[in-house]
Parts: sequence; C-alpha cells; structure tokens
Amino acid sequence: MQKSRPADPGGNSAVRARAGLALVSAVVILFACGCGGSSSSSSASGATGAGGGTVTVMARSLPGVGTVLVNSKGYALYMFAPDHRRSVTCTGSCLGTWPPLMLPSGVGLAAGTGVKSTLLGSDPSPTGVRVVTYDGWPLYTYAGDVKPGQATGQDGDVNGGYWYVIRPSGQPEIPAS
Repeated sequence: MQKSRPADPGGNSAVRARAGLALVSAVVILFACGCGGSSSSSSASGATGAGGGTVTVMARSLPGVGTVLVNSKGYALYMFAPDHRRSVTCTGSCLGTWPPLMLPSGVGLAAGTGVKSTLLGSDPSPTGVRVVTYDGWPLYTYAGDVKPGQATGQDGDVNGGYWYVIRPSGQPEIPAS
C-alpha cells in the first residue's frame, strides 16, 4: 500500500525555492570575492579561456602589509593556514566570510604585474568549483575588506585558523612573535 503525498499547489515549489536559493548564493559569492574575469588581454601571460575571460592575480603595495597579492579589483588575497598548501579547507559558513578566488570553467588564469606565473594554479574545492592557488595555497578574499586596498583580515584567527596575506614570493606574511 502506497502512502499518498500531500498536494503541492505550487508543483514542487520547495525544490524550486532551494534551486533559486542556490543560484542566488553562487552569484553572491562570485561578486563578494571579486572573482569576475576581465576580458582584457593586457595580462602578463595573456591567458584567455574559451569563455573569453581571465582571472588575473596581481601584486600591489597595501598599507600596513607591503606588497601582496590582490585580485583584479585590488582586493587583498589571503591564505588559510589549515590549508597546508594542499587543498581548500574553508567550507560551509567559512565561505561567507572568506570567499575563495574562483576559476570558472572556460576562463583563463593570468599573472599580472609582479606575480610569478609559475606559482599560479588551481585546485578543486569541496563544492566542486576550481579555486585559484599560488605556490600551492588556495587564495581567498575577505568580506571585511569593504574596498580595494584593504587587508583587514591579516593575522586574524577566524574560522579555525589564521589568515595571512601572501607575498609575490609565495610566502605568507606571518608577523614576528
């Protein structure tokens, strides 16, 4: 004997609501992390994906931390110590505070001014998207940096470990004790 399911007047409205929420979340993460690619061909390596865009990592001097990696919009890029130069360990609610620098499918990766192209790469995240890496470190932006040129997440012990900006050499900027 089969049990009948209650009628859904909206015809799978719960499924549609979850799908809509997932889409909105993905768009928010893309815009919050400043991962949007630029179709400009002025990048150092000139790498362009089939989708016509590039994600560019650059070096820029920021107040209080010196020359560090930034995304194409000038936002500081951070590494998360628990990642151990291996893989993304910031998941769940951590992603709301520390959005990863994503490399969408079909988009190229480029080394901008001051960045070593040999240290750039990407790795899959637990959510299935590719995250840009530098010298093996997955790169993240910080939601607390509300405008380009800030590095307010530097040396923060948040979400299970320390966060540091990263130098063009590939070394994190770890303050002396």
